[in-house]
Amino acid sequence: MILSGCQTIKQKTDVIVEKENQKLSKYIGKSSSILQIDLGNPDEDFKSANGNFEFIYNTKKYGIPCERRFEVDPNSVVVGFVSNGCF
Repeated sequence: MILSGCQTIKQKTDVIVEKENQKLSKYIGKSSSILQIDLGNPDEDFKSANGNFEFIYNTKKYGIPCERRFEVDPNSVVVGFVSNGCF
């Protein structure tokens, strides 16, 4: 019974993560200006050691912090993202 409950939670979590990844992957290859039009100005931005920029968006849902990080190359193109705690 407990194992079944854990599998159900994992399946629901996997679905939520997949939806988040689909939502954010639409920005890959797009201009950072499109990202900023949709999400607004980032809460933080900085140039990383590899020369790309990091745009960080922080929100909270139900008191749980959500952080979305986007990597933007020198040509202002989104090349990657990481999402933590977002659902």
